[in-house]
Amino acid sequence: MKIAFVGKGGSGKTTLSSLFIRHLAADGAPVVAVDADINQHLGAALGLDDDEAAALPAMGAQLPLIKDYLRGTNPRIASAETMIKTTPPGEGSRLLRVGEENPVYDACARPVRLDSAVIRLMATGPFTESDLGVACYHSKVGAVELCLNHLVDGRDEYVVVDMTAGSDSFASGMFTRFDMTFLVAEPTRKGVSVYRQYKEYARDFGVALKVVGNKVQGEDDLDFLREQVGDDLLVAVGHSDWVRAMEKGRPKPYDLLEPANRAALQILLDTVADTYERRDWERYTRQMVHFHLRNAESWGNAKTGADLAAQVDPAFVLGEASAEISAPLPA
Repeated sequence: MKIAFVGKGGSGKTTLSSLFIRHLAADGAPVVAVDADINQHLGAALGLDDDEAAALPAMGAQLPLIKDYLRGTNPRIASAETMIKTTPPGEGSRLLRVGEENPVYDACARPVRLDSAVIRLMATGPFTESDLGVACYHSKVGAVELCLNHLVDGRDEYVVVDMTAGSDSFASGMFTRFDMTFLVAEPTRKGVSVYRQYKEYARDFGVALKVVGNKVQGEDDLDFLREQVGDDLLVAVGHSDWVRAMEKGRPKPYDLLEPANRAALQILLDTVADTYERRDWERYTRQMVHFHLRNAESWGNAKTGADLAAQVDPAFVLGEASAEISAPLPA
């Protein structure tokens, strides 16, 4: 299952996504966590020190390797250089699974121990001084989008993405890649403004969206969120001494997290699990192709010198069955 955490800067989305990752890990679920925010804080929220967080490999720097691996033997893709962030898989492409070993994880993922469990952590890489004036952050997250386009995940395995703040996610089709999007909102006018943007943009694409209220201090805050977001409010989270200790670099075992907050995280997990039976791989693939064709026409064809519409395999539908016929590694 693929889950995104979004929200305005400072809303607490990284904290909530890290807590949800810990909740999954405590249940023994296989997890790939991805830091796709311009401010790379997920590693620290998962307990890495500054040096460990800084040493995480940048997915963007491994884009040639990622493209070459995912291309596989797909005859519609002339070369890895003609792949762009929206390139969809087809017959002969290599697909990713959450729990497997593969060259992409070898290059881009690092194990992180959370109490007695271990998860994989990947990061887009920070926006560096050399990028200023010559690059946009959406080029950084292209590696994430390409991996999600080639990812096949099952019921009890999870990919959790801490997305870039605000509505920047709509600069590409990546916002359609998730089974559930949790929007973290504070009980303020600014806190719910991103929700309105997300709701409007996502409506036409069937994006499953729920609001997690954060920094809620009482009934007045809850009433405000209910007035602003209605039935999309799933659960609210209040003050946490456990989180405060974590933010000071003194994380405690997850089982010491306050029972009310653990119960809130279980509600998130139950909500995600309920979406599994409603998965529509055909719609998922159609949306992937839709955004690829848009990107090909607007900039991709000119950049690569190729007709990227020809990369679309009209008979291919991504799904759990397609993972069984993914191109093997060369001998």
